[in-house]
Amino acid sequence: MSILKEENIKLNVQVATKEEAIRQAGELLAQQGYISEQYIDKMFEREDVTSTYMGNLLAIPHGTEDARDQVKSSGLSIQLLENELNWDGNPVQLVIGIAGKGNEHLEILSKIAIACSEEENVRQLVKAKTAKEVVDFFSEVAE
Repeated sequence: MSILKEENIKLNVQVATKEEAIRQAGELLAQQGYISEQYIDKMFEREDVTSTYMGNLLAIPHGTEDARDQVKSSGLSIQLLENELNWDGNPVQLVIGIAGKGNEHLEILSKIAIACSEEENVRQLVKAKTAKEVVDFFSEVAE
């Protein structure tokens, strides 16, 4: 199963809180068969320990270390938010939910960080009109 496919991507998402964004990121991963529902609780636990805000309008909610047994296969969910969301005092418009099987999440995280290292690239990405544009942007991450 590909870690990123068009069905994993939501455009023009409207959320009021980071909690809502995290829940939607997790539900998308669960709907696509990457995780069990319990993983979503672990995403909230991770956020309580340390913010998953990464800079450049990006947040990457993911589960805690002990949530790995809730991951069926590695996958990403991507939400492009219609408006900037306040994430612990920081602006976020790109929310990438991550489920990594075994140690794969570290490799996935580093590839996303590289792809999103330029705020200009992220600002272009959030203007994407189709899920295919998003898949193309992250094609190097999802290989």
